[in-house]
Amino acid sequence: MMHQPIAKHRPPLRKRLADASEPYLYSAPALILIVAVMLVPLVLGISYAFRDIQLLNPFSGGFIGLDHFRALGQDQAFFGALRNTLWWTGASVLLQFTFGLILALLLDKPFYGRGLVQALVFLPWAVPSFLAGLNWAWLFNPVIGPLPHWLHALGLLDAPHNILSDPNLAMWGPIVANVWWGIPFFAITLLAALQAIPRDLYEAAAIDGAGPVQRFLSITLPFLAPTIAITVLLRTVWISNFADLIVVMTNGGPADRTQIVASYIFTQAFKRLDFGYASAIALVLLVLLLVYSMLIVLLRQTMLNKG
Repeated sequence: MMHQPIAKHRPPLRKRLADASEPYLYSAPALILIVAVMLVPLVLGISYAFRDIQLLNPFSGGFIGLDHFRALGQDQAFFGALRNTLWWTGASVLLQFTFGLILALLLDKPFYGRGLVQALVFLPWAVPSFLAGLNWAWLFNPVIGPLPHWLHALGLLDAPHNILSDPNLAMWGPIVANVWWGIPFFAITLLAALQAIPRDLYEAAAIDGAGPVQRFLSITLPFLAPTIAITVLLRTVWISNFADLIVVMTNGGPADRTQIVASYIFTQAFKRLDFGYASAIALVLLVLLLVYSMLIVLLRQTMLNKG
């Protein structure tokens, strides 16, 4: 006598749908929050770049296509701000990385009080950028600040004057403040990467006769390369969008010599109240930073594949 195979019991369609949708229901609040906080403002900001949005003009708000970008192509102030952005970002990132790496290498060596020194190194990062800008503006003021007098005593200035009002030197003020404020980011991240390098590699290299420079070039630098790539990427993007110190210390002056693209966006949006033109500038900056980020990510991936 042959037995018929027992059919497997399948749950009803409603239950299968409920089980399949359960993970999405759990993540729905987070997704809704991300869309509401990030994507909606981004889409609105991009749409403003193609519309005439002027708060003082009650008849504005219409679609104007690429008119803002045509005007941007003839805006010499924008191209000056773009050149200043390259100088501001390049000098800030290079100096922050250099001093941050030196600090990380020093803090990687055990010594008495290292924990306290690490806390002090991290301190500038905890200072609000607005307050840091005010402090450095006071330090560069020849009436109440010591820096112009020190620079004059070292022979770097002909007279103790405020370099923030000097068109040839004004950009160095925010750059110095930015370097002081941003060094802890590189110091802490590079220190964490240094402490993850196996110590037996250094011991083996020392036994083979490799000196400190050879050990740094053959062991430390290759291990740090992926971390350096991602930290330089992050700091470049942040500094390119970081106008707090410039707005507080120089407000883009004198004669727009410290005006960067981020502060130019601030000027167009909140001083001239032209949100459409400011959004067009912001969209151009977004595209440039996306291209740069893709290049750095590809470079980092190439380093990881070779490693």
